Amino acid sequence: MSEHRASDPLAAAASCALCPRRCGVNRLAGETGFCQAGAVPRLFRYGPHLGEEPPISGTQGSGTLFFSHCTLRCIYCQNHPWSQGGQGEDIEVTELTARMRQLAEQGCHNWNLVSPTPWLPWIREAARPLIQAGIRLPFVYNTSGFELPETLSAHADLLDIALVDLRYARSETAREASACDTYVEVARACVQWLWAHLGPLEVDAAGTARRGVICRLLVLPGRADEAVDSLNWLAAHVGVGVHISVMSQYTPVYQALGKPGWGRPVTAAEYGRVTEAFEKLGFENGWVQEYGAEAPHDLLGCDMPAGAGAVGR
Repeated sequence: MSEHRASDPLAAAASCALCPRRCGVNRLAGETGFCQAGAVPRLFRYGPHLGEEPPISGTQGSGTLFFSHCTLRCIYCQNHPWSQGGQGEDIEVTELTARMRQLAEQGCHNWNLVSPTPWLPWIREAARPLIQAGIRLPFVYNTSGFELPETLSAHADLLDIALVDLRYARSETAREASACDTYVEVARACVQWLWAHLGPLEVDAAGTARRGVICRLLVLPGRADEAVDSLNWLAAHVGVGVHISVMSQYTPVYQALGKPGWGRPVTAAEYGRVTEAFEKLGFENGWVQEYGAEAPHDLLGCDMPAGAGAVGR
């Protein structure tokens, strides 16, 4: 890990510009910006995750840390109790270090940082004593894609593997679904940055990820054409060698329930258009979720209890 000043979290919190919204609030003085994050890391749940893509979960699970507060406000967010509702436990950096150590001691293959952007400087400080003691797992940067390249660059020591979403291809959809007009251009720039700095997925002899990019495409109801547009963009600007995770698991929850155009699952025909495009474009790597397959019940974030525990068993 490269050297950084111990005061990084305080400097970041004094005028927060970690995400593309650049709210500029003084979190140390009790001010909060769009994501509502304060000056102390808030964690909802942590534990081995068996439900991620196979190279991420491996055989022992991905050491997942679900951080509270998010820079988007997705109307269908499965994690809304903590991503938007702010549920979770405020923990000091030393406590975060202890939880990361626990995940390593449990045999997890990596540290999986879910929605880490508001907390990046604190995560770095928490990881520092572990790395100095010779405890170093690959970091999985699990993100919506709404990221600043300069923030990614400044925290590149926390990025070994990227699990990055590409959710929309139209700004009006991003505005309606995630309160974010600029999502498309920002997320595409994020994917390009990650690809340029991390490259294709690399795995060890056991097939466990060590470095590289996985791009997730969640097919949304009535918006399969946007997923196809995203596939076309990826083929043209990143290449068909990138690992793609095509997902049919959209579940109407939270504000999507009863909302016209959002309150239903994806149809087989919609999903078929996306999987057909995936094949026709010649993508070589990745996973296509089976349509209608039932996931473990505890993968639905809004049904997930707080605290420690495995996910996806």
